[in-house]
Amino acid sequence: MILPLKQPPWWEGAVFYQIYIRSFQDSNGDGIGDLKGIISRLDYLQTLGVEGLWINPFYPSPQVDFGYDIMDYFDIDPQFGKMADFEQLVREAEKRQLKIIIDLVLNHTSDRHPFFIESRSGRHSPKRDWYIWREPAENGGPPNNWAGFEKSSWTFDHKSGQYYYHFFYRQQPDLNWRNPAVKKAMFQVLDFWWDKGVKGFRLDTINLLFEDEALRDNPVTDEVPEYLKQVLSIKQLPIYTINLPENHHVIKALRQHLSRQGDEEPLLIGEVFVPTVRDLVPYYGDQEDEIQLPFNFFLSNVDKLSATSFRQVLAQDSEYLSHYPTTTVLSNHDLPRATTRYASEENSEAVAKLLATMLFTLRGAPFIYYGSEIGMRDYPTQTIDEVQDPRGKLDWPEYKGRDGARTPMQWSDRKNAGFTKGSPWLKLNPDYVQRNVKAQLANPNSILNYYKKLIALRQSWSSLRRGKLTLLGEDLSVLSYLREQQDEPILVLLNMSAEKNLFRGENFEPLSQKTWKVLASTHSVATDNFPSLRVNLKPFEGLVLKKD
Repeated sequence: MILPLKQPPWWEGAVFYQIYIRSFQDSNGDGIGDLKGIISRLDYLQTLGVEGLWINPFYPSPQVDFGYDIMDYFDIDPQFGKMADFEQLVREAEKRQLKIIIDLVLNHTSDRHPFFIESRSGRHSPKRDWYIWREPAENGGPPNNWAGFEKSSWTFDHKSGQYYYHFFYRQQPDLNWRNPAVKKAMFQVLDFWWDKGVKGFRLDTINLLFEDEALRDNPVTDEVPEYLKQVLSIKQLPIYTINLPENHHVIKALRQHLSRQGDEEPLLIGEVFVPTVRDLVPYYGDQEDEIQLPFNFFLSNVDKLSATSFRQVLAQDSEYLSHYPTTTVLSNHDLPRATTRYASEENSEAVAKLLATMLFTLRGAPFIYYGSEIGMRDYPTQTIDEVQDPRGKLDWPEYKGRDGARTPMQWSDRKNAGFTKGSPWLKLNPDYVQRNVKAQLANPNSILNYYKKLIALRQSWSSLRRGKLTLLGEDLSVLSYLREQQDEPILVLLNMSAEKNLFRGENFEPLSQKTWKVLASTHSVATDNFPSLRVNLKPFEGLVLKKD
């Protein structure tokens, strides 16, 4: 008897789209994006070709950290709509074959969550040990030197005479995951939303659930650790606050708990910050029984448009992650947009297309940060009075916060870019008059239409979705690689310099004696075929070719 081949899960190689809900589409004129706004744009997302929608937090929250400080895990913040709106969103998304992934914060709550209000009521509170309370040091100061978003991760409670721990802001106290009651309560949150029809969870800071019980000081450093520079400003190695082994026990239990929900297992996407690519491997689990997709941020950590730097990251991916599903991330709500990091205003469109070529042809599930498909650029705040992001307020002017990467989606050249009829919560980038969805839909050579072409290619060619990746050569300017599955080779050439470059295919045995046909190009090409694979690449040109 021949058993049928097991179908790969829907998410393996799928294209995801991140919606920062405050900035995507406002439906009621209050200047803040909402659930009904997302519903109104589902046709656009379906036409774009994405398969999964990751939505940033929409729960009731004081909005100290814009939704990552949750005070009720079982409802919708009124500024984003009602539960009926969310239920409609799920139904309408399903009609368009779009899967909803929601952001879930398990590491901490708001200080206005009923759990913490009860915990803070006194040392004898029945929920006191639901959070991490400790006695002051001998000098009356914090118990140790731990730091996170603030200079000290400890806040003193005058009523009880103890400190509570918070890796993030003081309004975001960390839950005590050593308490089984916490685990039980938080697992119920996932059950609730799974029953609402979501297909997975993006687990915020999931590798921060545990801290050292002995409260040992973190080693002090001269600089912020490289892997944390995008998100933190602490000058210490957080070896006692991040990536403790106990995290894996909870993640494994969580995965096992969710696997009982039915035939279709929920997808877990994990936000994990680790020092090296190799350190991602444990988060898949010994039996691949933890997180299906730990976020791989190492491409987004590359600080300049450099074929050499990107190649080094991809070589490490190939060494450690070749047998695991992975992700491709260039931008998100915590990072400056990739177009801002790697391009000037003058070359921004060319670089946006080049980056898109890489995003959709690498191994792993690509994540589009809203607006990337039209090449949106950061628009940083100019004065501290404009700053909304609390990190910007804390660290101004050395760090201006994340507002610049969170500006409203640019839908049209109408007032407020078609985002809202009211006053937008953040200033729009003035370039929306030229850079917007409406204009780019009408232009066949736009970034948006190039995105649509690449996504369609990825869905058509199994080599791009699931094929192995082979890096070619060590050119200083051109990043080149093969994607291949079942004798279906696809070649990708990316000129990451402002100069012309010649790619010589005869230097690579797998490419010799073959004619290659152009599938996609960032620029207009003079020929559809390259018999000798001597390709003159224009500045910032990307090419996708298949064996003819």
